[in-house]
Amino acid sequence: MKENYPPMTERIQSILIDSIIIVACMIIFSDILSGFQNVPDWLRAFLLISLFLYEPIATTFGGTIGNNLKGIRVRKDSDNTKKINIFQAIIRYFFKLLFGWFSFITIFSSSKKRAIHDILSGTVMIKI
Repeated sequence: MKENYPPMTERIQSILIDSIIIVACMIIFSDILSGFQNVPDWLRAFLLISLFLYEPIATTFGGTIGNNLKGIRVRKDSDNTKKINIFQAIIRYFFKLLFGWFSFITIFSSSKKRAIHDILSGTVMIKI
């Protein structure tokens, strides 16, 4: 059975959807917090960290909102029927942020359309 891997355009659309959601959350959090005096630093830190952990946590438990809307999922490369664990998701996200758009250059030469961050974290994107 031939696997179905999403094209670069669908991956970019998924990232764009998730980016819009994150920016919207930043604006909402900022607006809400600006209405209060003396907001504790720990609360600001918690909200910021929660935005950074959105993708790894969502990826671990199924997929981000963008992934779900585009019908794509991140799975283990060794067995693409299995979800990735939180450690793999954090490693994947770290390298995705580190390499940025450059990470996607390997998609064109990979039979499974894996980006650098997928290769380094042992993951693969599939269409569902």
